[in-house]
Amino acid sequence: MNKSYLKSRLFLNYALSYLLVLLVPLVLFAVAISQSASNNLRSEVERAHFNQLTQARNTVDSRMRDLLTVASRISYDTRLTAFRSHDPYFGNEAIKALDQYKASNEMIGELFLYFRGDDRVFSSVGMSTLDVFHSGYAFRNWEKTEVEKALNEVRFPTLSPADLVRRNVGPEQSMMAYMVPITPNHPNPNATVMYLIEESQFNGLISSILGNYQGLTYVFDEKGQVLTSTSRGESVSNADVDRLFKQPEGIHSLKLNDTTHSVVSVKSEQNGWTYVTAMPSNQFFSSVVKLRSIMILVLAAFAAAGIAVALLLARRLYGPISELAAFASSRVKQPASGGMQRDELSRIRSVLQHSSRMADLQEPHARSHALLMLLKYGGPASMTEELLQALKLSFDQDRYSVIVLGWEDEQATDPAIYAGLQELDLPSAGAKVYGIELPEPRRMALIVGLAAGGAIEPGSNDPLQHVLDEVQRISDEAGLSKPSIGAGRLYDSPNQLSQSYIEALSAFESRHASGAGTVSRFDAIPQGREEASWLPPGLLMKLTLALKQGSYEVTAPTIKECLNYIAESGASPQLARAMSFDVLNTMLRAASELGMLTSDIPSLISFRSVDALEEPMLALASRICSEAESRAQTEERSLLDRALTYIHAHYADHSLSLESVADEHGLSPSYFSRSFKEKTGQNFTTYVWQLRVEEVKRLLDETNEPIKDIIPRVGYLDAPNFIRKFKKETGMTPGQYRKRGSDAGTESE
Repeated sequence: MNKSYLKSRLFLNYALSYLLVLLVPLVLFAVAISQSASNNLRSEVERAHFNQLTQARNTVDSRMRDLLTVASRISYDTRLTAFRSHDPYFGNEAIKALDQYKASNEMIGELFLYFRGDDRVFSSVGMSTLDVFHSGYAFRNWEKTEVEKALNEVRFPTLSPADLVRRNVGPEQSMMAYMVPITPNHPNPNATVMYLIEESQFNGLISSILGNYQGLTYVFDEKGQVLTSTSRGESVSNADVDRLFKQPEGIHSLKLNDTTHSVVSVKSEQNGWTYVTAMPSNQFFSSVVKLRSIMILVLAAFAAAGIAVALLLARRLYGPISELAAFASSRVKQPASGGMQRDELSRIRSVLQHSSRMADLQEPHARSHALLMLLKYGGPASMTEELLQALKLSFDQDRYSVIVLGWEDEQATDPAIYAGLQELDLPSAGAKVYGIELPEPRRMALIVGLAAGGAIEPGSNDPLQHVLDEVQRISDEAGLSKPSIGAGRLYDSPNQLSQSYIEALSAFESRHASGAGTVSRFDAIPQGREEASWLPPGLLMKLTLALKQGSYEVTAPTIKECLNYIAESGASPQLARAMSFDVLNTMLRAASELGMLTSDIPSLISFRSVDALEEPMLALASRICSEAESRAQTEERSLLDRALTYIHAHYADHSLSLESVADEHGLSPSYFSRSFKEKTGQNFTTYVWQLRVEEVKRLLDETNEPIKDIIPRVGYLDAPNFIRKFKKETGMTPGQYRKRGSDAGTESE
């Protein structure tokens, strides 16, 4: 036993608890066991004997079914037909067949086949007349005429009581005859199969299951006739035997020969036989006396070993807690007073609280990533309800739109502006807003949910305008320049967020025409035909951005909307063809800007109707979107790989930070932080720290430079803080680490 355990109050509390849990029930059990031992033991023995007798019945039933199966096979065996059996040429085959059937079951002492009305009997050793059969197998109490009558008239499988049989050779032997008429279940059987079963074999099968006990065993047929019996140490009168047969199935107490007996009776549903055992009850009490003696010794041993067992159990329970407490001590900074040193649960609680805080810190990143996926791949239907609840996202509003914001001023990277727009609750407009920082620097998207009955500004019929005004107000209060804003259309379902997002991007891209700091709404983009465009420019811009984003979910309905516009415009075939070329050119320009070489371009020269263009255009759009998404993923991986290469090349620069790397590669810091964690499994700070530590270890092992010179070389200016963190991670200071390496080298020499 580790002595340090005994210094822990928690360990001693566990030990005391186990002592109470162990000793109190033990004392109560000792008092109760002496009173109930006799009854319980008797009940258990009787129940066990009942189960054994039931098993013996089932085993005998199974063996008798096997004999019935053998008889059935004999009835259908072509070698054992009356004609072939009596034929001198085929007779030997019949005898060999019977010998094979006899060998198939160990209970069969001898096997006979008798064709009714015949004067001959066939067996596994040959054929004989009835007279020869009777001389070779003479039953003491079963007359020859009764045997022949049974062979000719038996209608159902019948087992005769055990009887002494005198054979030509050897002493008399107690045997039972089991007769089975064949063909089975036939109203007029033509033959009888008779098995001779040794009584010792039959009783041995039952005794092997029941085991050794003092008492009687009887097997009765359905009429109460004793088929076989076993007596161990006593016998009973015929009247008592009749009483035993009449006992219902179950366990009973019956007085036989002026002695109380425990009687167990079970009945076979297969053949109606009844199995009965009778055991003198007094044989249980000797077991009770032995049990009491054993119990006293066991209780004394338990009492003597109670303290040791309690200590071992307490140690086993305390061990994991001690390890958790040690882990907690390595993770949680202890107060100077040392008040937590002996309080293991407090240390563990501190670690859990710390982990909970870290999870809370990671939640915004997970939430932003989930919202970004909603914008790219559809609405909340693509996510599980459990995930939405865990991220505290709800989409129970009536209408939805997406707004895209961008600032030209680099001061807009201040996290305060993003925090102010992360989640807005605008009851005056019946609106709920979720903010997401986009991968591009100084870009945000807002998912806006509006209630049907939300209040709006006086004189306005546009609830979305109130949200746009609120966004501009928050930006003004932060002292920043006004953002450029693009707003998508309102949709009735949150599952159309990707549609509104592409429209918001389209509106945001159109800001160049209106100037920075303006609000552009997709539904306000001029829908009339311009001189150089056959379709509304907003619709074509939406198609372009949907293709570049790789969003087929948005691209497909946008193409259909364009074709519907052409079909409903009433244009002549020549003009409709030209407008269709406008849609196709938009798709090809997007593909060209993605660096794709398009082939299989739909033919528009001889098309019969606008509807006929839908399928080939959708097929082309699917290819472009797939390629765009694949290129975006490849570009993102390549961008992260370049960022990792950059970090490995500049980790020794003390000015290296997540923000500087993100800016170097044209990404927003929060997006870069999330992507970096997904790729490496570590946050940026931990990753850079590991690079610096590994370089310090290398320099400590391979050079003799002073530690004070090595630490600045890896980009760490605060040497004392570095040494403290190095020791916390490795368990030794840099000096001890170098010395360890030197000692290892000396030993190897």
